[in-house]
Amino acid sequence: MTHETVGVAVAQFAPSAAKQSNLDALADLARTAAARGARVIVFPEYSSYFVDPFDLSLAENAEDLDGPFATALRTLAGDLDVVLVAGLVERADDGRRVRNAVIAVGGDGIRAVYRKLHLYDAFGQRESDWVAPGQIAPPETFEVEGLRFGLMTCYDLRFPEVARTLADARVDVALVPAEWVRGPLKEHHWATLLTARAIENTFFVAGADHPPPLGVGHSMVVDPQGVPLATVGTATDVAVAHIDPGAIARVRRVNPALDLRRFRVTPR
Repeated sequence: MTHETVGVAVAQFAPSAAKQSNLDALADLARTAAARGARVIVFPEYSSYFVDPFDLSLAENAEDLDGPFATALRTLAGDLDVVLVAGLVERADDGRRVRNAVIAVGGDGIRAVYRKLHLYDAFGQRESDWVAPGQIAPPETFEVEGLRFGLMTCYDLRFPEVARTLADARVDVALVPAEWVRGPLKEHHWATLLTARAIENTFFVAGADHPPPLGVGHSMVVDPQGVPLATVGTATDVAVAHIDPGAIARVRRVNPALDLRRFRVTPR
């Protein structure tokens, strides 16, 4: 590690219906990550509130972008001089469904917002019964110490076009809050897709998941060659990767796949 690297952490914990407990857990992990040199800390999907299975309490506990959860993150980020990225159950228009949002928050406020595009209507689940899909729009990004960060969420990993739009936005690190549900081969899918998105876009990917029993855990930061730099197993914990901003340029000189491609992403 040198002074020129940028610390990026994945923070793994199990959010619940106890909103204050979620914030307390998040704060503890953020302090640990910051003490290890992290400047950007990624938390799981649904960090503000989570219940399994989903029910009407999801909408009852949804918040606005200036609500208590985002406000607490802003205070914490300012105290630690970091950017916190976490899943927010955001209030939607119809009162029954919510938005599955990810917010990046610094001490100066919200830096970027992403609303999940692809809802988890798969493997026997129906997220769209409770969640409204995000609108297709140019990615919101933010920068920390010369690195550009972009956002996506969980099931979006299975759609390579989402990560490609981040590459087109000149993102250096894709941040992926998730609640990657356990099941046969699901750990394999999670690790493989995080790695594939990094390799095909020649950028870093950081994915933060819920631990078992509901998630698979195995939160990790992957480099542009697909090599895991820092990982968490199945515990509540953080892992910090100290990213060299020059690594992307070096990889792309050898593997200029983004320049050689012959297709672009267009909305459906």
